[in-house]
Amino acid sequence: MPKILTPRARALPASSRVTPARPATAALLVAVAATLLAAGCGEKKSAPAKPAPPEVGVVIVGTQDAPLALELPGRLSASQVAEIRPQVSGIVQKRLFEEGTTVRAGQALYQLDAATYEAERARTAAALQKAEAQVAVARTRAERDAELLKADALSRQSADDSASALRQAQADVAVARAALDAARVQLDRTRIVAPISGRIEVSTVTAGALVTANQTQALTTVQQLDPMHVDIVQSSAEILQLRRQLEGEGPNGKGSRQIRVLLEDGSEFPHAGTLQVSGVTVDRGTGAVTLRAVVPNPGGMLMPGMVVRARLLAGVDRDAIVVPQQGVTRSPTGEATALVVGEGNKTELRRLVLKRALGNQWVVASGLKPGDKLAVEGLQRVRPNQVVTPVPAGASKKKGADKPGAAAAASGPSGGSGGSGGSAASGASGAAAGPAAGGSR
Repeated sequence: MPKILTPRARALPASSRVTPARPATAALLVAVAATLLAAGCGEKKSAPAKPAPPEVGVVIVGTQDAPLALELPGRLSASQVAEIRPQVSGIVQKRLFEEGTTVRAGQALYQLDAATYEAERARTAAALQKAEAQVAVARTRAERDAELLKADALSRQSADDSASALRQAQADVAVARAALDAARVQLDRTRIVAPISGRIEVSTVTAGALVTANQTQALTTVQQLDPMHVDIVQSSAEILQLRRQLEGEGPNGKGSRQIRVLLEDGSEFPHAGTLQVSGVTVDRGTGAVTLRAVVPNPGGMLMPGMVVRARLLAGVDRDAIVVPQQGVTRSPTGEATALVVGEGNKTELRRLVLKRALGNQWVVASGLKPGDKLAVEGLQRVRPNQVVTPVPAGASKKKGADKPGAAAAASGPSGGSGGSGGSAASGASGAAAGPAAGGSR
């Protein structure tokens, strides 16, 4: 709004008029300039510093004894299998076992209709009796003719004929006795028995079915499940190394023939098995050899046909270099590589040759030596030939657990800055109020 001058002020020359608010305005401008200068100096002091080298978690490469454990797929089979087939023809009268149970050797399984075979046994028995009667007649005649020959009352020809008839009658008895034995065997075969002890399968026939001798279809199957066989297929190249380990020819000492069976659900079978035999012929199509192990199965948990994994301890690799798998990566060409922290904390790319996996670790053949610092954490932030800050593996995770305290401390300065901002605003409002008040005066 326009200033209203008093009559005395109008009388004064313009150069001698003093505006009361001008000194306060000049002081405010000086304060603002000083503030801007201080802010400029502050920005120059807070220039971004050079970033620190990234941290990587490292482990010290060492040596240890690594077991030469082979884990190969295998299939279970019964140690003995007997397919039950009839040896004579006939009608099945009844089944004498319960399906799925354990039977013993010699136990009756089926009873066939034996009427025909009983009649044949009776006929052969009668034929034997007839032959034995003829022997008695022939013996009496031969003895009488022999006496007459001594008294020169009979020719030698007649005596020889009588002796020959006796021997023929005795041969007929032997034939009849053999026929009787055959009839008894046939009769006994009408009662089908188990040849071995074991678990019996379901029956393929029922009472009233007609079966024939040596038919292709089995009536049932008996399998011996204790012990069980584990058939393991292994390449011919690996079987040579395995044999050296088992025979003690290798530098790592003699291996063990004991195996452990891993079931389909990943659990380990409680009873250990023993490697028994190995095949002697290499399959031309696959180049593999079949190994067989024997595993006790007292509870019947293992069943024929199950696919399992057999773990075989073939020996121990002495002083092997074993490193975590997380520290080994693959190049685009498939080569195994690793970052090692060398002199001056500078990373170095190493190409590795791996032997095999050992759990979640690699057994290294070449590329690393004991004492190397292998980077296993923070690999995504570094590259080869870069200076880093090595820390023990796992230390960065521990530091991350301590960060909530630092976050709480950071909340304090933010509150303080808000308070200082409020005081500055109040000071500025007070300064602004001063000139206004002065102007009113």
